[in-house]
Amino acid sequence: MADRSLQRMIHTACRQLGLDEDARRGLQVVATGKASMADMSDAELRQVVAALQARGFKPGGNSYFNKGSKGSSKPRRPAASRADLRYVHVLWGLLGKAGHLDRPGRDGLNAFVRSRFEAHWSSVPIEIDTLRDAGQINDVIQALQGMCRRHGVKVQK
Repeated sequence: MADRSLQRMIHTACRQLGLDEDARRGLQVVATGKASMADMSDAELRQVVAALQARGFKPGGNSYFNKGSKGSSKPRRPAASRADLRYVHVLWGLLGKAGHLDRPGRDGLNAFVRSRFEAHWSSVPIEIDTLRDAGQINDVIQALQGMCRRHGVKVQK
């Protein structure tokens, strides 16, 4: 039976990082190949904790201090670990600020990636920041740059 304290730590980490259940399960699949904590060994649960620590989780930390800026009550998510993924977020943000998106946040970006590439890729991640395939990330960048061109959004290089 899996260690309940590790499971509680994972749930705490996800709250601290602002990950919803779908994002948590996606991260678990990436880290261990299993979506359910009930199916994981203690070693696999520790792998999930390590993956959360790589995203900025600090065990024992208080999520009160991890709030967004300007008094926002939502926890701030850490920046993507890869520069190309950060660029995806920049492009999406530019389109959102220009008013060309129905859902300008991270959820909208994740929905865009799923709807645009689900038919082309063998699997589409729930959370954009879990993408590791450079070709897939480049596909997303090219699609967003095309949207910027069509809408006249200036992209600094």
